[in-house]
Parts: sequence; C-alpha cells; structure tokens
Amino acid sequence: MTEQITDDLSPLVQVEQKSIAHLFANYLLTLGITARVVTEQKQQSSDKPQLAYTVFCQHNKLAQAKQEFEQFIKHPHHSKYQQAAWQHGETVTADDNDLGLLTIFKDNFLAHAGVVTLVVFTLCWFIFLASNLGWGQSLFTALQFYPSLSLDAFISEPWRIIGPVLFHFSWLHIVFNTMWWWQLGGSIEKTLGKNTLINLLLISAIFSNVGQFIVSGANFGGLSGVVYALVGFVWWYGYLVPEKGLTLSKPIVGFLLFWIVLGFADLLPVNMANTAHLLGLMSGCLLALYSVKFSANSHNS
Repeated sequence: MTEQITDDLSPLVQVEQKSIAHLFANYLLTLGITARVVTEQKQQSSDKPQLAYTVFCQHNKLAQAKQEFEQFIKHPHHSKYQQAAWQHGETVTADDNDLGLLTIFKDNFLAHAGVVTLVVFTLCWFIFLASNLGWGQSLFTALQFYPSLSLDAFISEPWRIIGPVLFHFSWLHIVFNTMWWWQLGGSIEKTLGKNTLINLLLISAIFSNVGQFIVSGANFGGLSGVVYALVGFVWWYGYLVPEKGLTLSKPIVGFLLFWIVLGFADLLPVNMANTAHLLGLMSGCLLALYSVKFSANSHNS
C-alpha cells in the first residue's frame, strides 16, 4: 500500500533504509525545501512484504534537492544532517525491514559522537551509577570543588577544578545534561575536531565552577555549565559561520535561555547552579568568537 501525496511534490529518491530517508528529508526542511517520506510496498515473489521509502520534495526545487542528495549519500552521518534530525524532533522506529536495532543505535548515537564526547558521557554515567550503588558520598568528596580555593590546593589536587562536572544528583539531572552533551558535543567534535571540544570542556568547566563556588560554595555538581557553554558556542559559531553546518535552532536557544531566567527567578522546583549556567553560556559565546577570529587570522597569515 502506498501513501497518498497531496502536496505539489515530486519523487526524488527511493531508499530501503527508513532512517536514511527521514534524515535526508529533515535536512531538506532546514534548507526551506518541503519534503516528505512515503512508505511503499515493493513487488516481489516472496510472501514477506518488502518496504521501500521514497523521499518526495517540492517540484520547483527538485534539481537542488538532487544535488544535496549526492552530497548527503557520501557522508550521511555528517553532523549537519544529525543536527537537522534533532531540530525537527524526528524519531525513527525500527522494524524488520529497517537497519536493525543495533545498526540504528550505532548510526544515531555512536556515529554522531567522537571519542571525547563518548568518554565524558561514559564517565558521567559510570560515576552516577556507582553513586547510586552506595559510593555517592565518597565519589562526591573525591570530585568536589575545593573547600577553599588557593594555589596550594590546586597544585595538590588539580582535578577538583573540573571534578564537579562529572557528578550528578538525580536521574533527571544526568539525562538532561548528558543528552545535550552528546548532541552538541558530538556535533562540535565531528565538525571542528576533538581539540576544540576539549578546550571548550576545560575552559567552560573552570570558568563556571569557579564562579559557582564564589557565589554558593563548594556544594554543587553537574555538567550543565559546560552544556550551556556548548549551547553558546554552537549558537554563535553557527551565526558567524553558517556554512559549517553547526547550528542550533532559535526555538531551542530560546527555551534554554528561558530556563536560565526561570532559575534566577527561583521559579523551578529544584536547586539550579544558575551562576554556572550563565558563565558557561558566556564562555561558550566568547570561545566561538575567538575560534572564528583565530581561524580567519590563520587563513590570512
């Protein structure tokens, strides 16, 4: 059975992988090209039905869409295509005719994240699970920011300057933070390399941790300051260098900025590290500006 097309759309390409079809259709939407995926049953002699997925797009932009597909099929897991799927909230459901659960997981999780993204993601979850198995207090004590910040304290225990970002206090806390870390950190690492992500992690962690310590003391934790740095970085980098494909939609930026406002207004039912969020966001924006300017100066020289 074939779904009906009611819009002024023309068939562009047919693929056997559902996730690939939806990924490309979502990317076309970010380019302002109306697109839709239609499931069709292929004719075959066996009893088991075989499905195919046809991408339809605007008839007057068919040529542009064909050129985009030629680029897409060479590197379907490039961060700009994954980002498009994220922005449009696309969910791919696996069935017997799709890529299979393991392959879909690899394509939509492992393929999107580089080594740095995966290491930090894994560390956060390992520490969180261990803390819920009875080692919570000892782990928090080991990773906690300095009770009193000084040069001697830093020299003797340098890891504490960034340690709090690895410790999370609840399921909601870690799911929210690691989800955004995987999405944004993975996009940055795939587009600009692991060194850029490492610098972002270290600088924003130090900046946000020190600021939060000055305001509220050493009892805080979580990756959210770094996450907001990634938000600021992707937001401004995408604005300054849109051709790189590293972008964040305005509704998502607006939502995350509104979340900061709610935190400072003390309207949320949980305690928020508001200073860390704000300083993380600022550091990410500044690092994006520096990165773009440094890259331009390097090319000029």
